[in-house]
Amino acid sequence: MPLTPIDPRLDPGVSAALAAVAEREVDQVFFVACGGSLSIMHPAKFMLDQHSAALPSDVLNAAEFVARAPKRLTKQSLVILCSMTGTTKETVAATKFAQSAGALTLVLTTDPASPLAEAGDHAVGFEAPYTTGVPIDAKNSNYARIYQLVLGLAKIFDGSDKLGALMDSLEALQPAIDRAHTHFAPLFADYAPRLAKKDVIYTMASGADYGAAYSFAICVLMEMQWINSHAIHANEFFHGPFEVLDENASFVLFKGLDSTRPLTERAETFLHRFGATENILVLDAAELDLSGIDAGLAGNLVPLIFFDTLWRFAYKIADLRDQEMLEARRYMKKLHDY
Repeated sequence: MPLTPIDPRLDPGVSAALAAVAEREVDQVFFVACGGSLSIMHPAKFMLDQHSAALPSDVLNAAEFVARAPKRLTKQSLVILCSMTGTTKETVAATKFAQSAGALTLVLTTDPASPLAEAGDHAVGFEAPYTTGVPIDAKNSNYARIYQLVLGLAKIFDGSDKLGALMDSLEALQPAIDRAHTHFAPLFADYAPRLAKKDVIYTMASGADYGAAYSFAICVLMEMQWINSHAIHANEFFHGPFEVLDENASFVLFKGLDSTRPLTERAETFLHRFGATENILVLDAAELDLSGIDAGLAGNLVPLIFFDTLWRFAYKIADLRDQEMLEARRYMKKLHDY
């Protein structure tokens, strides 16, 4: 399929990857990763579902992708994988497994010399504050890169052209995040002393925001602060999990701007009906100044705003618990035989 004109502002790695995809027949997309990198695959699939009729997709943990060995994995498949450092052994193995089926592999990583970058057919770079040690511009994040890939796919295979709007919105994203930090600061200052004392904090979201809630639960609360947590889908909440709700239960609720917002609004109403407001931290994207961000894409970009701003909240909790955020580990990067 010939490549239609692509916005020149795209990341060069994304442009090269899309050019390669345009030369292939693709009938299935797999989004594959582990941990925090897996969390960005959920909003990527959400975006692809809403912008492409031509490309069905799945999100899979890298090890399960190999163990499951989907029958739809063929030479017509596109597999998009991510590992921040490019050293996640399961994701490298998944890349090689996909290639053994003839699939085209696009990998995202911060390190162009990493095992993942070397294994993939095309590598797309991104920036992360964990690797640079300094703040980054959100337009260079993993979210930004994978969204460029997704809307590039929609343009190639569906003729849907939202790339220009995305690139304009990415330019406005970091200023929106900076304003959100200021907006949420009083809320975080209020809730941190109470939630820091909790043994369990649940996160809840839906749609494009679910990945951010998942990442905050498993990578921040559980991994970095050793606080029991679980990411609950806002509608699944009513199919079992709501039984844990009482005046002592603590939740962080992500209220986004995509088409699933009514699901989180329903959950919020129930939380305040039977829970205690002082234990229910609600991040509402409708309160934010999103100037410059396309209204049709705001719901896709809000998860990055939520997750970025929640780092400030996490550090407040860490200070109150007297536990280092990035250094305290029992097993991760301490053991090598698991």
